[in-house]
Parts: sequence; structure tokens; C-alpha cells
Amino acid sequence: MIYPDKISAGAVIGLVSPSSAVSRETLETCVKSIKRMGFTVKLSDNICDDVGGYMAGDEKTRAQWINDMFADPEVDAILCVRGGDGGNRVVPYIDLDTVRNNPKIFVGYSDITSFHLLFNQECNLITFHGPMAASNIMSSFDPETKLAFFSCLNAEDTYRYIPPKGFDIKTVRAGKASGRLTGGNLTVLCASIGTPYQIDTDGKILFIEEIDTHIGNMDRFVFQLKNAGLLDKVKGILLGQFTECRNEKEDYDITQVILDATEGLDIPIMSSIQSGHGSPMITLPMGAVCEMNTENSSILFYTK
Repeated sequence: MIYPDKISAGAVIGLVSPSSAVSRETLETCVKSIKRMGFTVKLSDNICDDVGGYMAGDEKTRAQWINDMFADPEVDAILCVRGGDGGNRVVPYIDLDTVRNNPKIFVGYSDITSFHLLFNQECNLITFHGPMAASNIMSSFDPETKLAFFSCLNAEDTYRYIPPKGFDIKTVRAGKASGRLTGGNLTVLCASIGTPYQIDTDGKILFIEEIDTHIGNMDRFVFQLKNAGLLDKVKGILLGQFTECRNEKEDYDITQVILDATEGLDIPIMSSIQSGHGSPMITLPMGAVCEMNTENSSILFYTK
């Protein structure tokens, strides 16, 4: 797996919108926010397009801009402006050889999960489940989020997940495990099942997050993973932010659903990992080797 080159002041950030669009006003604010950090911005031209009210242009156009940003020698890193919907339409049109031949930083989350799976599994590229321009950087780029973002992108040999103040890691099931990190948004992960881009969980640490979803729907998705045989293969599970998700009973949440679905499996499970749709939003390197240890509540990633 390739851990992409680091970025520094003056780097060129390619801003793309593989899923949903933003307004022209929001885009201008995003560009100003990125420039204030000392970077130059190169824009794809579909970011403000609106197809169906939930897609930033047709899928071929969105894919072409990702291909172009990877191919462009001036672009040092690619940052998604936001998530949303429709990213899985784009996946078949990504030029995988272009990505393989031009590995670089790629950052996003939520609907961008489709691209993490694709680039990790098909291009051996480590990508970053981290802040996006409109969703975080322009409005909620708090110090802990910002520190983790640059620490993860510019890690030397290892990168340690540091819990934000007030968000200690919780042990759901004790143990130690090591494997490459995969996962992302639960809904998007399940949408990959049965496709050529299906999530590969064999020997992996599985990370899951979600937003604005009823416990019954999350149960359905988790047991889809289980019934597809994908939970049997994991080495461990990290539960991220479940922002604005709703339970019927206070004592029966996503943690209990995961315990039910993994009953009989001797795998460690940690929760309260602050990565997802909440704030602070701690960056995770998808595809990197992850060591999780409930004895000392540690999560460590290796860049090599």
C-alpha cells in the first residue's frame, strides 16, 4: 500500500465534488478557507452544478474531474468539497491506471466511502477519512480536527489516534488486533455489496460511522454485512460517530446491534471513535495497517 506524499505550505489542492453540489457562495468561502492555510486551489468546474437536486453533474463528468486531478502534475492533494449522494454512480468511470500511476492524497468521508474502497482495494492507495472543504474546513475546523488532519497526512512512520478531550475510547469487547483499516459510512458500505467494488473485510479492521439513521435501519445494514459473511472475516471493529442517529430505547443502540451481530466472534470492538459527521472530526488513514488494543485504549497506524 502507498502512503502518499506529504503536503506543505504552497501545495496545490485540487477541489472536487464527486457526490453532491454546493452553492457558488459556499464554494467561494471554501476556497478562501483553504487559501488561508497557505495552499493554492485548483477547481473542478462541476462543483456548483445541480442534477436532480443531489448530484454535482452527471457521473461521467464527476469521474473525469477526479481522473484529471490525479493526472495533473501540478495537483499535490485532492480534497472533496462535500459528500451527499450519487458517488457510487461515478465509480465505474474512474481511470484506475491514472490513479495507480499518480498516487496522491485523497480526502473525504460519508458518500466518499465508495472512493476509499475503490482506491484502497484496486489501486493500493491509502486515502484519508477526514475533513471536507464545505462540511468542515470552512466552518468547523476546530484545533483538534485541524491538528489530526495534518498529523495524519504528514505522518512519518506511525500515526496515533488521539481522542479529543471528553471523548475517551470505549471498550465494547476486549482484545488486541491488527489489520488494514477499511470501512466508512455504513449505508454506503452496504451499497457496495454484490458489486465489483464490494468491501473486502478479510483480515481487516472495520470502521463504521453513520448519520441521521434510525436504529432499525442500522440494524438492517449491520445484519446485511453479517448475512453476507463479511463480519466473519474482520479482525476488529472501530465504531465512529453516529451523528443524529435515533434509538427506540436508550440502552439499545448501535453498540448492542454490533454485539448481537458478532456474537461468537473473538474480535475486539472499540467505540466513541471521533471520526464521521460530528465535531471534532479526527482523520483516519484508510488502508493503513491499524493496531487496536483495548488494554491501553490505543489505536495506532503504520505509514509503511
